Amino acid sequence: MKNTAVVWASQTGNTKEAAELIAAEIGRAEVDLFEVSREELLRLTEYDMLIIGTSTWGAGELPHGWREAVSALDQLDLTGKTVALFGLGDQLVYGDWYVDAMGILHDRFVSRGAKVVGAWPNDTYEFTFSKALRDGMFVGLALDADNQEHLTRERIRRWVCSIRPYLS
Repeated sequence: MKNTAVVWASQTGNTKEAAELIAAEIGRAEVDLFEVSREELLRLTEYDMLIIGTSTWGAGELPHGWREAVSALDQLDLTGKTVALFGLGDQLVYGDWYVDAMGILHDRFVSRGAKVVGAWPNDTYEFTFSKALRDGMFVGLALDADNQEHLTRERIRRWVCSIRPYLS
C-alpha cells in the first residue's frame, strides 16, 4: 500500500468523524490520520497518497484550519502526489455554496502539481451551486451530515472502493 495520510480540518467535528470512517474503511493501520495545521501541512510531501477533508464554512469558505494552512500549501511542490478529496456541507440551508471548500482545495492541490482522483456523482443531492463541480461531477466525495447522515457510511464505502486502486 502507498504511504497514505487522511488529513482534515473540522469546525464542528463532522469532518473529523468522516475522516475516521474513511480511515477505518481503508484499514486504520494502513494510514496516518491527522488534523491540518500550518506545521503539519509540511508533512504532506512525505506521502504518496493524500486524502483531504474539509467542511465549507460561512458563505462558501474554507474552515479555520485550512484557511490558516493554505499559504503553506501554496509553497509545497506536490508533483507526483495523488489526492482524493472529501467535503461536508449542508446542501439545503447552504445550497448556494454546497461543498465549495472542497472545490477551492481541489484547485489549490492541482495548482501545486497533484493528480486528483475520486470524482463523485451529484445526482442524489439537492443544491443550487457548488465550486466543487467539474464536468457534472463533484471533485471528491460530498457528504451532508445534516440532511443525509443516513447515507454517509454507504457513500464512504463506495467512494473508498473507487479510490482503492490508487492506494496500492
